[in-house]
Amino acid sequence: MRRGLALGVLLAIAAAGLAQRGRFGGGRFAQNDDNEAPLPRREAEFHFLRVEYTDLPEFHRRFGYSSRDGMGSGWWLVDWPNADNHFTTGVERLTRIDTGDPRHLRLTDPHLFDYPWIYATQTGWWDLSDAEVACLREYLLRGGYLVVDDFWGPDPTQWEVFRRTMERVLPGRPITDVALSDSVMHVLYSIEQKDLTFIPGSRHLRRGYDGSVQVVQPPGTEPAWRQISDDHDHMVVAINYNTDIGDAWEFADVPYYPEKMTALAYRYGINYIVYSMTH
Repeated sequence: MRRGLALGVLLAIAAAGLAQRGRFGGGRFAQNDDNEAPLPRREAEFHFLRVEYTDLPEFHRRFGYSSRDGMGSGWWLVDWPNADNHFTTGVERLTRIDTGDPRHLRLTDPHLFDYPWIYATQTGWWDLSDAEVACLREYLLRGGYLVVDDFWGPDPTQWEVFRRTMERVLPGRPITDVALSDSVMHVLYSIEQKDLTFIPGSRHLRRGYDGSVQVVQPPGTEPAWRQISDDHDHMVVAINYNTDIGDAWEFADVPYYPEKMTALAYRYGINYIVYSMTH
């Protein structure tokens, strides 16, 4: 893996501009909009790499919309391709990382090891085979970095599916809360106590009587930012639980989604990238 690559990550901060591009999209306040053109394919130092996986049979997600501009079956593609495209554009604008088109592949694909950072959503429903578990273990022990997002309680089912899977991947490695003092929280942007907050999906937004957009957190949930480290105390799995940074990326271009939540989701995501490629 390319953990030690020199990235030239000096910010060209244009911070406020990334979150709203003034175009209405899907979700609770959906209006018609044109599909976005896919980002052009080019080889680069960083690609948003989404993990494909098979659902547990009892939780299989049938064919339907994955985001405003995508359709398919399976939980792995929720928010695809809009989240991937929008976040990639933000990384390109807010850093000097050489950024290419977003991609997706299975854990058993031999090209997995070409990518230092991978993302998996809805991991409370995944069903990894023994071969996929072995590949993910090798990937993480060789310096790869996994971000998981958008899986939920308070029912323990999704957490237990994820926890048991990771126990197969990295036996004996505990899942712990990310400390505010951890370097991943300050490697580029400083994440503070106030930022350990619920980032809503579009399904958590309601229109108030005065026309304002209200965030409604699911009852009984508490956002958690957790991690799994390797034997050298290096974070190799970033866990976003009871929160939805993928939707914050997906809806970064619509006026109704809270701008400060998209900005926070970008800060988390970019910190994960810079940490993964420099530590």
